[in-house]
Amino acid sequence: MAHDSGVAPVTTFDICIRNGTIVDGLGGEPFVGDVAISDGVITAVSRADGTAVGSFDGGARREIDATGLLVTPGFVDLHTHYDGQAIWSDRMTPSSAHGVTTAVMGNCGVGFAPCRPADHEVLVDVMAGVEDIPGVVMVDGLPWTWETFPEFMEALDAGRRDIDVAAFLPHSPLRVYVMGRRGVDREPATPEDLSQMRKLAAEAIDVGALGFASSRLTIHKTESGHPIPSYDAGHDEIEAIARGVDDAGGGLIQFVPDLVAGDYEPALQTVFDVAADVGLPVTFTLAIGNAGPAFFENALTMVEKANANGGDITAQVFPRPIGLVIGLELSGNPFVMYPSYREIADLPLAERVAEMRKPEVRERILNDKPASDGHPLMFAVQAFDWIFPLGDPPDYEPDPANSIGARAKARGVSPQEEAYDRLLDDDGHAMLLVTLANFRDASLDTIAELVRRDDVVLGLGDGGAHYGMICDASFPTFMLTHWVRDRASGRLTVAEAVRELTSAPARVAGLADRGRIAVGYKADLNIIDHDAMRLHKPTVRYDLPARGRRLDQTADGYVATIVSGEVIAENGVPTDARPGRLVRGRQHAPG
Repeated sequence: MAHDSGVAPVTTFDICIRNGTIVDGLGGEPFVGDVAISDGVITAVSRADGTAVGSFDGGARREIDATGLLVTPGFVDLHTHYDGQAIWSDRMTPSSAHGVTTAVMGNCGVGFAPCRPADHEVLVDVMAGVEDIPGVVMVDGLPWTWETFPEFMEALDAGRRDIDVAAFLPHSPLRVYVMGRRGVDREPATPEDLSQMRKLAAEAIDVGALGFASSRLTIHKTESGHPIPSYDAGHDEIEAIARGVDDAGGGLIQFVPDLVAGDYEPALQTVFDVAADVGLPVTFTLAIGNAGPAFFENALTMVEKANANGGDITAQVFPRPIGLVIGLELSGNPFVMYPSYREIADLPLAERVAEMRKPEVRERILNDKPASDGHPLMFAVQAFDWIFPLGDPPDYEPDPANSIGARAKARGVSPQEEAYDRLLDDDGHAMLLVTLANFRDASLDTIAELVRRDDVVLGLGDGGAHYGMICDASFPTFMLTHWVRDRASGRLTVAEAVRELTSAPARVAGLADRGRIAVGYKADLNIIDHDAMRLHKPTVRYDLPARGRRLDQTADGYVATIVSGEVIAENGVPTDARPGRLVRGRQHAPG
């Protein structure tokens, strides 16, 4: 006969993190306490004063002593392009090496689904041009076992990876899928086209898309040099897709206006008007010009007005300069379009460096001119007053006196000569940082003001794209080092920075089950030695499909990263755990 012994059953936790400094993700004052994890969720949180939510009775399969360490929620990255990498790889690096536990992809309206077999080359051309993913990498790495967006989501769902991924429905593939060549050529959509786009948008939301993404950025061009299919899509088309999203229950609109031009406001207003009419939230990329008119202020005024009228609009701001990393090993350098350089550009690096060190070769290249002066890349790679040597550790808020232009003036040489010589440093492995935006008046002071705003959220890490020109997925580490610990002025508290990396982007994405440390929330966590945290210089790896090249970046200080209650990395070394899953649709808060 059963009887009550009066003794509560013993609970065995999967992990118990002891004595850590808990940063809750909501901006609350950090406190010392314990966190218990079972079955992929947080089951108990205690404070050093003995108060607790949830029970700590029983033991744990693994105890982690976090004395003197930060315990934070896992970071949420709203703007990535892991659409391909999530298919061909089980690790979403660099993001997962910098505490990111959820990555949202399909941004900028580019991706790989929906796509008919006849249009594979079209989407490869788009992704190669917009996101600097070599075509051979995509041809070799993508099995194309899908055609529709639901089939692409099934392919993602079948994979196992280190972190969670979520996806937008991308506008350009949708347009090409519905309109074929007319979509590629950017012809106006017919009523029948719009009806089909609306239907397919609803279908995408039904299978778990977080919303849809689009772009009007001028420099978003295909590899063959044409504007992307969504570039000049009209109000009716944006509205039809938005209404499809709403038909299936709603979702987020992600948008990139034409940040290069000063007249991006009409396109932005179109999206805001559609969002207001349909009732959807919007997040869009905002860039801060280094000099000249403060167009970003106009955009923020538009956001304030829209939100005052009941909207839900957030501007995505990158917390360090938007730009490029260039060098002899990478996609760009100041001489990349010079015919005299292109004669030797395909030589192995050591041989190319040896050639470039010859006085006659140096003179020939320096006296040459680019074959395509008007190409946007040439403007970027020769903006010498905004280009800086990138050392180790990398300096992302460099002194203006260290620019290539300033260094050249101090040496009494041309900027081209200074750039040429710096490219040959470290036997040609040297890198230069091009600060194209967000570095207003050669400072990040403007960014310091913006990241504190409730209508601004962090974004534009771009993990999974721009493999040979950008390595910005490391921005969470930059936030915790530069913005919290190292900057001379305008620093954030650790609680503020962690909120901007966790609950703030989770709210925008509609992922209310993560981004904070509280009972019932998803057990995505970082354990961080903040004093030891260091961001390293990017390195070049050849580990993409077809031995494609990419920039990677690592950091010290991540003692452990946990996804769904499983440790995916310890002290910078990945484990064999692959708990990452496809997040299907918006997620509700526990309880």
